[in-house]
Amino acid sequence: MNIPDLIQTVLIYALPVIFAITLHEAAHAYAAQRLGDPTAAMLGRVTLNPLTHIDPVGTILLPLFLYFSTGGAFLFGYAKPVPVRFDQLRHPKRDMVWVALAGPGANLIQALLWGVLLYLLAGSGVTERFFLEMCKAGMLTNVVMFAFNLFPLPPLDGGRILVGLLPWRQAVLLSRIEPFGFYIVMALVITGVISSLWMQPLMGMTFDLLKLALSPLSFLLR
Repeated sequence: MNIPDLIQTVLIYALPVIFAITLHEAAHAYAAQRLGDPTAAMLGRVTLNPLTHIDPVGTILLPLFLYFSTGGAFLFGYAKPVPVRFDQLRHPKRDMVWVALAGPGANLIQALLWGVLLYLLAGSGVTERFFLEMCKAGMLTNVVMFAFNLFPLPPLDGGRILVGLLPWRQAVLLSRIEPFGFYIVMALVITGVISSLWMQPLMGMTFDLLKLALSPLSFLLR
């Protein structure tokens, strides 16, 4: 394990990860407020202050421990969940879909913006590896968060989206999984099921979409 390389990688990813987590959680809180639930807003979660959203253990200590102990082979972390009272939403079943989509949507937009910055830096002749790698890290971090959070199992955003889309009977059955969902997701992550059957295909499609969206900029900068 090359400690200097690991430290440099941590520094490259630090800013993109902080932005990715902060905007993901703030987007949930903002969407809930706009759709009728002021709970998160009253707790100060509609903010771009990362300290409000970061969980010291789940966002910092656990990922760093896993990163250094596995040489970067396995990473997992979490932020403070945004409290949402779905019964407070104006149209609870429909609006919960939009609240859940807001977080991954913020990550997709960030991935695109990091891509734009990467193309602009490269097109203007910037060769400083640190900044170019940070842009690539920003794209990767946000695509990973986008894909992972869309996995269709509560309490992940994808599970809540599915609950909102299913008929009431099926939605109730799926929502009952939520108390055990974290442990099920962790087991699927450790066994590689999520990676091979969900993450890799969805991330591949997402990067293809980003490449297509960035193609006009790439053409202009040639």
